[in-house]
Amino acid sequence: MSTVRLTDIAGVIRSKNAGPFELTLDIMFRDAAWYQRVRQSGALDAARIAALYGVEEADVISIVAFDPANAIKITLKRPLASGAIGDCDVYGAQQHAPLLGLVFEELE
Repeated sequence: MSTVRLTDIAGVIRSKNAGPFELTLDIMFRDAAWYQRVRQSGALDAARIAALYGVEEADVISIVAFDPANAIKITLKRPLASGAIGDCDVYGAQQHAPLLGLVFEELE
């Protein structure tokens, strides 16, 4: 079975704060076909995101597909509030890195 890397099918993978206590991950696919394949496969579910980020599934607040932009938006709780002692990314702009290594089995 062949695999595909998220970085090969997404044109934009980014993160940012969604307030001081939440983080948003945006994945914008290069084309509608890949977006639909990933969306319909369910490969980006709360369990997978939780495992990828080392958090509880309950900390994955939402996974929203946005058809007009061929995008998926994931919101999760930040492990530390933005700007708290120990926070190393006050803007949440570097938290997309775990997504960069994401590999899918061949999507039907």
